[in-house]
Amino acid sequence: MNHLIVYAHPRKESFNHAILETAVEGLQQKGHEVVVRDLYAMGFQPALGSSEIIGGIGEDVVQEQEHLRWADVITFIYPIWWTGLPAIMKGYIERVFSYGFAYKYVNGVQMGLLKGKKVVIINTQGKSHAEYAASGMDQALRLTSDKGIFEYCGLEVMYHLFLESVPQSNETTRAAWLQQIADMASKA
Repeated sequence: MNHLIVYAHPRKESFNHAILETAVEGLQQKGHEVVVRDLYAMGFQPALGSSEIIGGIGEDVVQEQEHLRWADVITFIYPIWWTGLPAIMKGYIERVFSYGFAYKYVNGVQMGLLKGKKVVIINTQGKSHAEYAASGMDQALRLTSDKGIFEYCGLEVMYHLFLESVPQSNETTRAAWLQQIADMASKA
C-alpha cells in the first residue's frame, strides 16, 4: 500500500519526531511505500492566498495533491496546540484540501472527493485525557478534525490516537506509546 505521512513539528528532538520515525520504520518493514511530507522541513507556506479562494492553486499545492492522490492511507502526526492543529497543519488543510479536489457541492449537497482513502491521526497533547474530557474538549477535537475535516472530504478515519500529558510522561510510557504506533503500522 501507499502511505503518505503529513507531519508537523518544528523540532527534530521532539517526541512527535520519534513517532514519525517509528511509523515510517514499521510501515517500511511491512513492505509499504512511504512518503513523508515534513511541513516545517519543507518550509510549507500555510497562508491561503486570495487567488486560491477563487480556484487558482500554486505548484506547491498541486504537488501535495498529487501525493494525496497517490496515497491509500494518509497519516497526520502533529501536536495539539491551543486545542487544535498547529498553524502550519491548518494551513496545509486549507490550501491542499481545496474545493474541487477534496470536496464539492452538487445541487447544494456537499460531497467528499477523497473516498476510498483511509486516514490515521496521531496527536500529542500536554493535558491528560481526564482534563480534556472534563471540558468536553476531547469530543470537540474529534468533531472538528475527524468529522469537520477528514470525513467531510470522504476519508475513512481508521484511528485517532491522542497521547496525553506528553511533557510529563516518562521513558517507559513513551516506549509503550511507540510500541503502540509500531503495532498500528504493522496492521496497516
